[in-house]
Amino acid sequence: MDSMSYISSYVHCVFSTKERRRLITPELRDRLWPFLGGIARQNKMKAIEIGGVEDHVHILLSLPSTMAISKALQLMKGGSSKWIHETFSEHRPFAWQEEYGAFSVSVSQLDKTIEYIKGQEAHHRKMTFQEEFLALLKNIASNTTNGICGNEFQPSLRDSTFFNRSRH
Repeated sequence: MDSMSYISSYVHCVFSTKERRRLITPELRDRLWPFLGGIARQNKMKAIEIGGVEDHVHILLSLPSTMAISKALQLMKGGSSKWIHETFSEHRPFAWQEEYGAFSVSVSQLDKTIEYIKGQEAHHRKMTFQEEFLALLKNIASNTTNGICGNEFQPSLRDSTFFNRSRH
């Protein structure tokens, strides 16, 4: 029997539009989520679930063992931003914020994470993005699950530059 390696790497990624502008219209979202899934497939990732609202996206990704989270999100954000600019002239001001959150997810929590991402619209009728992200960080802090914040982004639970950007 040949030996082989097995890697299971699931990451719940959260990133916002630049300055948390509400730029993801329902019409854009209907095309953006599948496009993000296509970027994942083209780069040997698997987008298990994609969801979000007007100012941010949640993606549950399965990453190959050779891909860093920062590279995965660079590909997703860069490729989608370029596509939006080329495809939708009315969305020329669109950009993603540099910072992101990435949280490892155990196999036992995949179904719960998928449901959470699917429920974003209903969820945000009750909670802002800032409240949601801080709750994710608090959940990470109280569990043994690892949280990674990109671009040397280490938010405090009380005051984060991630949330203190001007909004338009």
